[in-house]
Amino acid sequence: MGKNNKETQSKEKADKQGHLCTISLTKKGEGFGICEGFAKDIFIPKNKLNGAFHGDQAEVIIENEKYWEGRVTKIEKRAKEEFTGVIHKNEKEVWIIPHDKKIQAGISITKNLPDNISENEIALVRIIDWKNGNQTPESEFIKILGKAGENDAEMEAIVHEHGFYSGHEERILQEARNAKNIDEKDIKGRRDFRDITTFTIDPVDAKDFDDAISIKPLENGKFEIGVHIADVSHYVKSGSLLDKEARKRATSVYLVDRVVPMLPEILSNNLCSLLPEKDRLTFSAVFVLDKNGTIHDEWFGKTIIHSDKRFTYEDVQKIIETGEGKFSEDILILDKIAKKLRKDRFEKGSVYLDSIEIKFKLDEKGKPIGVYKKEQKDAHKLVEEFMLLANKKVAGKIFKRGDDEGRIFIYRNHELPDSDKIEDLKEILVNFGYNKVSKGTGLSSSEINSIIDEFEGKSERSLIMWIILRSMAKADYSTSNIGHFGLAFDSYTHFTSPIRRYPDVMVHRLLADHLSGNKVREDKKEYEKICKHCSEMERKAMNAERESIKYKQVEFVIDKIGQIFKGIITGISDWGMYVEAQDIFCEGMVSVRDMKDDYYSADKKGITLVGEKTQKKYRIGDTVDIELIGANIKNRTIDFRLV
Repeated sequence: MGKNNKETQSKEKADKQGHLCTISLTKKGEGFGICEGFAKDIFIPKNKLNGAFHGDQAEVIIENEKYWEGRVTKIEKRAKEEFTGVIHKNEKEVWIIPHDKKIQAGISITKNLPDNISENEIALVRIIDWKNGNQTPESEFIKILGKAGENDAEMEAIVHEHGFYSGHEERILQEARNAKNIDEKDIKGRRDFRDITTFTIDPVDAKDFDDAISIKPLENGKFEIGVHIADVSHYVKSGSLLDKEARKRATSVYLVDRVVPMLPEILSNNLCSLLPEKDRLTFSAVFVLDKNGTIHDEWFGKTIIHSDKRFTYEDVQKIIETGEGKFSEDILILDKIAKKLRKDRFEKGSVYLDSIEIKFKLDEKGKPIGVYKKEQKDAHKLVEEFMLLANKKVAGKIFKRGDDEGRIFIYRNHELPDSDKIEDLKEILVNFGYNKVSKGTGLSSSEINSIIDEFEGKSERSLIMWIILRSMAKADYSTSNIGHFGLAFDSYTHFTSPIRRYPDVMVHRLLADHLSGNKVREDKKEYEKICKHCSEMERKAMNAERESIKYKQVEFVIDKIGQIFKGIITGISDWGMYVEAQDIFCEGMVSVRDMKDDYYSADKKGITLVGEKTQKKYRIGDTVDIELIGANIKNRTIDFRLV
C-alpha cells in the first residue's frame, strides 16, 4: 500500500476510534504519538497529553486531521513509574524536581513521607496519581539516595532513573548462596580441558570473567583453540527466582565507577567467573585452525576448564610487542591467527568500527582528576576475533539460510543503514573534505572502511566513526534471523557473555537443547517477547552509561570555567551547537542566544547552523575556539561560547 493511501486510511479510522500509540516527548514538553500503521506521527500539544509520560503506551484520538493533531484519552501502560529528583520543600508540601528533563512538572510527595526529609537530598519516588496532566503528579516516597552532588547518590540516581536498581532481594541472594561447588555429578558427560593451556584476558579492573581461551598444538601445524564461556545456565535454572530476576534486568549496567550486575556477585564474581587456578564449568566452541586462520573442524558442547592465568589486556599487549612473558608462544600464535581472521572478515565486508572509550582517572571519592580516550590495541582485537568467531559459528550451527527447520534460536541482528541518515552522512563527510562518496542513498561496507582509513591519524577520526555509527541501525535480538550488516555475517548471536547478558543465557539453553535433540519447551512468541525486552533494556543500560560519563565530564570541568579550548562541532540543533573540547574530551553546548553577531537557526537536516543576515555557517565537523562559561552539576550540562 502506498504512503498516501495508508495515511488516508488512517484518517478515516481516526474519526471512529482511538489508537494505541507510544508517546514520545520533546524537551519542550510537547508530544508525538507513534502508532503502528500510520504514515506519520500524531502531534499532541502539552495541554492534551493528559498525564502521559515519555515512552508510555496510550490511547490517542485525532482531533484535527488537517494538522494531524490529537490528544491522549487513556494511559494503557506506563513506561516507568519510579523517578529520582532533588527534594524541595516549604511549610505545606514536599516535592522533587525530576532528573528526567522530559517531565515538565515537579512531582509532589504525598505518601510515606518521612519526618526528617531534607532539601537538596535525592529521593526515589513512585507515581501514584496523575490522572489530570494539567495538575502536579502525586507520588509515594521510596527512599533517599543521598545528598545531591555526592558521587554515590548521583550514580545511584542514574541507575534508578533508567529502570535498574543496585543489589538483590534476600530471597534471590539466598537462592544464589544455595548454588554448590562442582562435584563429580556436574563433571559427568563434559569434555575435560583442565590439562590444556587456558587463560582469561580482561580489563585490569574486571571483577567477573565470562570467557577463557585454550590452545593446544596438533599435528601438521594445526591448533585446537577453545572459546570457553561460563556455564551460567547450570546455576541459573529456567523458571527459578534467579532466572526471573536476570530476565527482568536483562543486562549488567556499566557506569564510570561501578557495575550494577545482572546476577548476584556470589555467582558473577565467584562460581560462574572463570577465576585462575579454579575448576569451572563452561559451555565451549572448539575449533581446529591452521596458522592462516582456516577452520578445519568445529565442536560445541559442555566442558570443564582450569584457567592457568588471569591476563589483563596490558599484559597481553606487552607480550605481543616484546615477544616475552609467560605463555608468550601461545599468545603470539593466537595473535597471528586473530589477525588472519580479522583480515578475512574485512575482506568479506565487515565494517571497521573499533570503539573508542572515554575513561576517567578517579580519586578515592570518585571525583575525576583526569580524562583520556582508550583505543583498542592488538590484545583487545585478539579476544574480539575469537569471541566473534564463536558467536558466528554458534549461530551458523543452528541456522542455514532458507532451511532453519523451524528451530527456535536467538539471533543478534543488524539491519542495513537508513537511507536518509546515509544521505546526511555524505553531506557531513563533504564538509570534512571527503569527496569520494558514491551517489545515491546507499553506502557499502567497503566505502565505510575507506572513509575511516582516510581519517586514520587525524583528530576528527573518532567523530567520523561516531557519526557513521549514528547513521546505522541499532543491533537487536530476535528469533528471526536477518543477518548482521556491520559484521557482514549471514547469522550472528550472543553466546560469549552470559554473566552480564540474559540473551546469552537463553542461547546457551537453546543450543544445549538443539545439540541433545530435546524439543524447546517454550513457543517462539514468548522468546520474541523476551528478545524485545532485552533489546530495550540494553538501550537503557547504554543510556545510563552515557549519562554517568556526562556527569563525570561536568564534574571534571567545573573548576575550568574561563579556560579557552579548541573544539569540534559534533551536533546542530534549533537551540545551538554541540562542541567537543578536544583537549579534555568533554562535549557542551554553544547556545544561539550567546551568538550575538546574528540570529542563527538550524537547517532542516540538523547539519548546519546559519546566520539570518550574514548567512554565516557553522557545520558539523568545523573547528572552533570556545570558552568554557558554565558547568551545572544538577542539570548535567556544560556551556561554551565562541571566542
